[in-house]
Amino acid sequence: MSFRVKLLSLAAIGLCMNAGVALADTASAKIALSNNYAGNSWRQAMLKSWEKVTGQAVKDGVVAEASAFTTSENQVTEQAAQIQNLILQGYNAIVINAASPDALNGAVKQACDAGIIVVSFDGIVTEPCAWRIAVDFKQMGAIQVDYLNERIPDGGNVLEIRGLAGVFVDDAIHSGIEAGVAKHSKFKIVGSVHGDWAQEVAQKAVAGILPSLPEVKAVVTQGGDGYGAAQAFKAAGRPTPLIIMGNRQDELAWWKEQKDANGYETMSVSIAPGVSTLAFWVAQQILDGKDVPKDLTVPFLQINQADLEKSLETTEKGGVANVEYSLDDAQKVIAGK
Repeated sequence: MSFRVKLLSLAAIGLCMNAGVALADTASAKIALSNNYAGNSWRQAMLKSWEKVTGQAVKDGVVAEASAFTTSENQVTEQAAQIQNLILQGYNAIVINAASPDALNGAVKQACDAGIIVVSFDGIVTEPCAWRIAVDFKQMGAIQVDYLNERIPDGGNVLEIRGLAGVFVDDAIHSGIEAGVAKHSKFKIVGSVHGDWAQEVAQKAVAGILPSLPEVKAVVTQGGDGYGAAQAFKAAGRPTPLIIMGNRQDELAWWKEQKDANGYETMSVSIAPGVSTLAFWVAQQILDGKDVPKDLTVPFLQINQADLEKSLETTEKGGVANVEYSLDDAQKVIAGK
């Protein structure tokens, strides 16, 4: 089939979908994952979940292919070129974890114009033709300060560890933390570093700023940085503050050690890496003719003191506390349940 004929066929599929005609089968459909970054445990877990769930879907004949592609650098231009290549390779749907909410819109629009379904998640895109799956990242930042307010009634100095600079998720969580500090004015952000959602990067960044900081009562984070922060405080010979964790196994293991040793108490919060599998099923359902809202919201995964042991038991070493989605789960999310 020529590329032009294929585009016409895809356009016809779009007309059927708009007319409310459900397609009975996606067995021949090809879905691609376009991922902008894989340099931390969360992204590795996200890719592993994608491979596990989509691999079974291919074996079961739900789709013909569900390949994952990750750019070598977190660069918009590289991911845009990747998306353009996926268009030429004839994928029916592209699932995107985007390097930017708006800078990829041109490439996303090209895919839509070619009749390709585009579903973004985690790092979402703002192009209207695409679907979006996200948690309320601003709220994820705000609840950290709400928790500090409960645990440290007198307030105090706070160190903020941000994520990957320039990415939507980092900006959204940061804005939530700013809103939380404005709400609870007894807390003051005395330092801010980028940890890139990676323990080693976070540890080095925190170690670099600690000598210039006054007493720190708490550390707010974005995930993948709590354990590194703890190690930096320890190496500097400073008291361990209340550190918000991000659901990584090494963070949970350290938290349990401290809890058992001295009653250390905190909380942990992040988006589940398995959200990639929800995005896959959403794309499959759209290809199957289902009416899916353009914007879907999923809850973030929060671990409290009472949940620690159970969560640690079910999180593999080096991994992240996770939830993977089935077709039934996706249908419930689509239905608003």
